[in-house]
Amino acid sequence: MKPFAAGIFTRKQELGKRNDDLRLDTGDGSVSGPTFWLGSTRFRRRRIFPALIAVALLYLFFRNIPTDLPPASRRYDSRLAFGPPSKNRGQTLPPQGRPPYDNDEPTGSSLHYFSGPIKFYSLAATLHGIAKTMGHRPINKNVLFAAASLKSASLLIPVACEMARWRRNYVHFVFMGRDEIPLEDVMELNGVGPECDVFWHDGRPDFSPYSSDFRMEVSVSAGLNHVDAFMHPQVVITDDSGEEEAYFTKAMRETTGNLHKPIIELPRDAAENLMWLTRLDSGSLSAWHRIEVDVVVHAPPESSGSLIRLLRSLQRADYFNSRPPRLAIELPSKVDHPVLDYLQHMVWPPSQSGNQAPVNQVTLRHRIPRHSVSIEETSTHFIESFYPVNPSDSHVLLLSPQIEISPLYYHYIKYMLLEYKYSSSGFQDITNLMGISLQTPSSYLNNSKSFSPPLTKPSAIKSGNSVESVGTPFLWQAPDGIAALYFGERWVEFHDFLSNRLELYHASAKGEQRARTRTRLTSENLPPWMEFCLELMRARGYSMLYPALNSADALVTMHNELFIRPVELPAIQDLEQGRIIDAKEPFSADPTFKTTFPKLSEKPLMTQPLLSILPLEGDLPEIANLPLLAYDGERIATSEAETMSRSFATAFGNEIGGCSGRISRKSKPMSATDLFCVDDKNDEDIEMTETKTDVFEKADAFDTMISTTATLTNAALPAFTPDALETSKPR
Repeated sequence: MKPFAAGIFTRKQELGKRNDDLRLDTGDGSVSGPTFWLGSTRFRRRRIFPALIAVALLYLFFRNIPTDLPPASRRYDSRLAFGPPSKNRGQTLPPQGRPPYDNDEPTGSSLHYFSGPIKFYSLAATLHGIAKTMGHRPINKNVLFAAASLKSASLLIPVACEMARWRRNYVHFVFMGRDEIPLEDVMELNGVGPECDVFWHDGRPDFSPYSSDFRMEVSVSAGLNHVDAFMHPQVVITDDSGEEEAYFTKAMRETTGNLHKPIIELPRDAAENLMWLTRLDSGSLSAWHRIEVDVVVHAPPESSGSLIRLLRSLQRADYFNSRPPRLAIELPSKVDHPVLDYLQHMVWPPSQSGNQAPVNQVTLRHRIPRHSVSIEETSTHFIESFYPVNPSDSHVLLLSPQIEISPLYYHYIKYMLLEYKYSSSGFQDITNLMGISLQTPSSYLNNSKSFSPPLTKPSAIKSGNSVESVGTPFLWQAPDGIAALYFGERWVEFHDFLSNRLELYHASAKGEQRARTRTRLTSENLPPWMEFCLELMRARGYSMLYPALNSADALVTMHNELFIRPVELPAIQDLEQGRIIDAKEPFSADPTFKTTFPKLSEKPLMTQPLLSILPLEGDLPEIANLPLLAYDGERIATSEAETMSRSFATAFGNEIGGCSGRISRKSKPMSATDLFCVDDKNDEDIEMTETKTDVFEKADAFDTMISTTATLTNAALPAFTPDALETSKPR
């Protein structure tokens, strides 16, 4: 029998050898031709089908290759883009031509007929490219400008580019109009260059030129919701010059309300007068509508002319589509007829658009005639004229009836408040800030000599150095009763301070403790409530922020043609004789005081844009870098101010607050009870006490420190000494 292998393989064939590599022998030594080609055919049959498939795919590719792609240089990944968008950006192109219509072909005004489904072909690419702005976080630095009209876009684009230049926010601009003009052309027409670091978004729907007003309104709302999902803008800024599309304005107001996003509608002159908002960060801008200001004016008798002049200047002021302040006027017991007639026809708040009906929302308070008015009564009556509903956002602006105020005063107030109180980077800076003054003082508190504002080098304001050269805003531990805004939290604390102060004084007058009368530090020409306010500011270390302007113009001018002294001020001849006001008053008059009514220079009121007169181009310095003055006008460091505050609080607590030794108590927000010792046995806030002798020794040391730095030349500084404590008894 043949082997198994021999039965399968023929001669000259080897095991494991592919048969297509061999030539079959026919027996006569020749190779069979058909048999050879049979092996070759078997080799190609396994590869012919993939080859056919490849040919078919190549045919389909070249048959359907697109012919409308932009150049390769313009087809890049939009997620890596920062700056101007390019056409299409590799996205699916929106449909061209007119959308289908149901009836006859529309003509003329009926071109806006389409109300079909909405698609955004250009919005997704740019929204996916803003990951670096942290838009997924609810709190971020994104600020959104939005426009539908080309005219409105031309008003907003310069503001957006200027804000982006300061690099405090990520600035975005979305166009949501009907015009088919490419977004790059809109930017080119408005002079936008590569230096304008704004994120641009095309929020127009398909068939926008033919869309109905209702479809465009829905499109604006839907587009803003998409933007909010990716960006979470802290504020939306639009145009309110009358050039914007009605559907856009309506949809923006409704959608931002539903999303709980603040919307700022800029007036026509925003690029000129409101450029200061470009210096604010997203935290400040988001608080745009939170600010509430109450203007309080106390009119003395026979002041009709000056009061009407002040009210007219308030009405002429520019409130730039912002919420105007509320106005409260304290009238004297006898009111002149011209004042009553003017108030009867007065329009408040001022109309900011021509179609608003005139209203009069002025709050009037009329005093009841009294035979005599004390310092205590006048002060409490004044402080009671305002109490904030929301202390963190409600503030009071106190104005003297003898001033005239600049049309741009509210620009300054809002700029200062938004930057120093609501900025996300400077919240802690106002811990020791009492309020904001609108005028630079002309004299010291006791009217001893002219006041000279501190000078500081511009670079020092930023770095914290102290080289002197130019004027700058400064902090002064002195209240202002002419034109100043006081924070709501501080006013509530002032209420509590005065309540405890007078309650303890009257308790001591009844014999429960020794009644103490302090010599007044402020001029007799100033309202008496300022003396109480000065006590609180010294005990807490609070300061007022006073302005510095680059021009001769002023935010406030004081008219001197008829100076009206405070109601409680005694007759001039009595003061000249050194008469003590009243034995029952918390303060006594300085016998050496010589009455001299202030003679202030009447500066012209500021009318030019705010940034043109503020130092450092309106770039507000940090509170910590501003010069700080003690109540007597001496320049001090922050550490010195803290030491002086603690020392004065200790002396005040023992002289006025009814404390028998130093008591360290925990302070509470908007409360001054820690400065007074009432029912201390059950007070859980008491931390430690010292003997009365220790307090006297520290008070003496405090007096020595103050006397060496005093610059007041008209009257001696107060002395909190053991002798003074023993001898200041009720008269």
